[in-house]
Amino acid sequence: MSLDQQTELSPDEIREVLSRHETGVLSLAKADEPYAIPISYGYDGESGRFYLRLVSTPESEKRQFLTSSPRARLVVHESNDGSYRSIIAEGTLERVDPDELTVERIVQYGKAKRPLFEIWGETKRDLDIQLFELDPETLGGRAVELDAPESDQ
Repeated sequence: MSLDQQTELSPDEIREVLSRHETGVLSLAKADEPYAIPISYGYDGESGRFYLRLVSTPESEKRQFLTSSPRARLVVHESNDGSYRSIIAEGTLERVDPDELTVERIVQYGKAKRPLFEIWGETKRDLDIQLFELDPETLGGRAVELDAPESDQ
């Protein structure tokens, strides 16, 4: 297959892709050390905010990266017959204190499914569940259409 056409996604197309998915890859950095994890998210198409419920253990690498309000990138992608779309949201990951939860926020976190990729050997009391929001400073998306392979005739 060869690349046929690459285009920028419109804001409406970006919202559409983000609204129909619930998983992506969250990337964080501390000094020169990168960290990336698959996560589940909730997305509010009106505000453009992402809602994350992240689970960690006291000694986990994830917790080390979440100790401050780190810069973050969230990547969501999809591929269909002959096309590929990717969205990149970048901003600061902000921890939400449970005392600050409103009804509207609780609804959004409800859309962030329980972690789909994390299986824990620890008991639930050893797990730390923290709520975060990502209000992207930049949000962009691209679509690539692929040529069908040429057949030998």
